[in-house]
Amino acid sequence: MKWGEKPYHSLNDEMRRRFGEKVYRLTLNGGMTCPNRDGTLGERGCIFCSAGGSGEFAASPALSIPQQLQAQKAMIRQKRPVRLFIAYFQAYTNTYAPIDHLEKIFTEAIEDPEVAALSIATRPDCLPPETLRLLERLNRIKPVWVELGLQTIHEKTALLIRRGYPLARFEEAVKALRDLGIEVIVHVILYLPGETRAEMLQTIEYLNQADIQGVKLQLLHVLKGTDLADWYLQNPFPIPDQETYVRTLIACVERLDPSIVIHRLTGDGPARLLIAPTWSLRKRTVLNAIHSAFRRENTWQGKYWNLAKEEISNV
Repeated sequence: MKWGEKPYHSLNDEMRRRFGEKVYRLTLNGGMTCPNRDGTLGERGCIFCSAGGSGEFAASPALSIPQQLQAQKAMIRQKRPVRLFIAYFQAYTNTYAPIDHLEKIFTEAIEDPEVAALSIATRPDCLPPETLRLLERLNRIKPVWVELGLQTIHEKTALLIRRGYPLARFEEAVKALRDLGIEVIVHVILYLPGETRAEMLQTIEYLNQADIQGVKLQLLHVLKGTDLADWYLQNPFPIPDQETYVRTLIACVERLDPSIVIHRLTGDGPARLLIAPTWSLRKRTVLNAIHSAFRRENTWQGKYWNLAKEEISNV
């Protein structure tokens, strides 16, 4: 183990290595929508996506980006002194807009002297050439990270959740971004309906070969107002308890390339929307359980990474 505070390559440790101190995330809203909601691909979004487009914790889109930055900073600084921040465009698909709008809002964020890096959550099918060129220019000013919502490598699950693009499109996007020197962070959801533990591990093993720099691991949340919620309430499907989730998460981390930065190990859906699993609302308790499990099992990120590589090579 070589990552400092934790038995995995945490974002906190990576930021201390790069910038010499803790860096906090500011969640921003660029006022965009998604092709899975505006009729281009669909109108209901992915089955788990709430009306807020995963941006329930983001600042108000009624504010300008500089205003959002200042408001978010003020909230964080009420609790602790902070010098550096990550400007994170979170809500909906954050490259799904005219290039002039994207250049304006991303430049406003990256030019803030207290912003150390720019992180942009988007879809692999929303990265046209002009957007890639913009990101390349910005990446010369400060680090730019692009977060891609893969969720799973399994096409049957991708169709079920209405992801709206094939795995090949994800691979094309990763290559295009990496050719420009832009870091890629991938979102993965564990316990999507119908997926086995083995299939979840296959997604992790695939990512080891994908030239990505970060991953966000999250359990499935059933949120009010989503098609997933309607399905769950009518025909409940299995939702893991905390112990089961922790066991599976540890197995994922054990198989993950140790160079990949883990940006998230769990998630905390809005309490007013969350239907299941309700235990996930106790985020500190969940994280403590995860860290306790690492110590109890005497395990760490990449413990079985070489084994995972061998399994893939034999497929």
